[in-house]
Amino acid sequence: MADFLKNIVGGSKSSAAPEPSSSDSDFADFADAPSPAPVPFESVAGGGATLGGPAPTSVPYTKWYNVHERYSLNDFRAEGVILAIIAVIFTLHFIGTKLNRAKSRAWIKAHAPVLTSEFAAVGFGRTTEQDPEKLLKAKSLFEYATYATGRQNVAFMDVKLTLKKRFNPVMTFLETALSFFFDSFGAPEDSAEAILYPFDGKEAQIVPALPGAAELRSKDSKSTFDGFVWAIVNKDKMKQLREERYDLSITFTKDNSKLPIWATVMSESAEITETLLTNELALAIKKAGELFDYIIISDQPIDKPTKMDETIPRKRLYLRYRLPSSNNYDDLAPLLSYFVRISDHLASSAHFRPEVIRKVRAVRDENIRQIQKAAEEEKAEERQAERDRAKKAKRDAELNALDAKAQKKYLEREKEKELRKSSKKQTVRA
Repeated sequence: MADFLKNIVGGSKSSAAPEPSSSDSDFADFADAPSPAPVPFESVAGGGATLGGPAPTSVPYTKWYNVHERYSLNDFRAEGVILAIIAVIFTLHFIGTKLNRAKSRAWIKAHAPVLTSEFAAVGFGRTTEQDPEKLLKAKSLFEYATYATGRQNVAFMDVKLTLKKRFNPVMTFLETALSFFFDSFGAPEDSAEAILYPFDGKEAQIVPALPGAAELRSKDSKSTFDGFVWAIVNKDKMKQLREERYDLSITFTKDNSKLPIWATVMSESAEITETLLTNELALAIKKAGELFDYIIISDQPIDKPTKMDETIPRKRLYLRYRLPSSNNYDDLAPLLSYFVRISDHLASSAHFRPEVIRKVRAVRDENIRQIQKAAEEEKAEERQAERDRAKKAKRDAELNALDAKAQKKYLEREKEKELRKSSKKQTVRA
């Protein structure tokens, strides 16, 4: 009773702590937990840098952060080999292109005086002899070309230089290797080929109607000459030319005392050879040496004609020779000079007796008859095929108009007719 009154009036508190009631026994584990305390700002800022992870520690120095210490040159061996190969390819390409360009320049410098003296216009633009390199145009890294026109008896002339693929040694090696095993693959070589197109009395069709053109038209008859095939070839090229060119396949071969032993004449008549093989031409060929390949005068196509339009004579002059490795053209320039002037000799002297022309035309007429015969046979086959188609269409129409029983009888009669025809053929053969 006394304690009760003390509590009501607020008596003195006991020094001993009251015992916890049985209802708070579940929180006994937290009874001794420390009171929460505020975290300092510095520790929060430092901990945020690790995104809630462990606090940063000092990392020891390693070679991972230095490329020059992490890798060595041995690690880039494959890349080095690739770069070296690329450098070699580009170097060879540059050197080969430069060598081809130098070789073409040497050729045009040596032949520019001949071309500019014989033709009124040389090259593909307005050029002068003082700048001969501009007379030649590069069509590719190994092909160069020039053009000349403006000369009596000559409509125009095309010249083409074909050089080795020095910028691609692999291709040059493969072509050289294939030439040893296959005749169809020629060995790579530097060569010059000229094709001359004579007027042959067609000045009125070629020369435009300009002042001075009337004078040329009045001389049309003087530039004509008889059509034939005649050539001087290097014996090393004779077999290949006869196989590749139809016009040379109709000629016969005969050696001539005026020519060196390695050259021969391919002609349709001995009289033609006597007229065209002059001492000046023989001397030019001897001077050119074995670099000379051929000189051809032809009115026939290179490929064998298969249509009547292809049998029309088209007169052309061809010259081909190989280029010297020394780039010295003193022995070859006279050959090109005579080749240009041979059109004048043809216009003045290439008019032969009727017997010679009749012999020359006999081969051409025979070829024309063969083409006409082949064309007539082809037309006959087409007409026969058309008749067969019409006959089959008529038969199908008759069959479709019949019923099944009548169609069976129709087919039986057809079969009997075929059997009778076959038996007659066997009887005739016997």
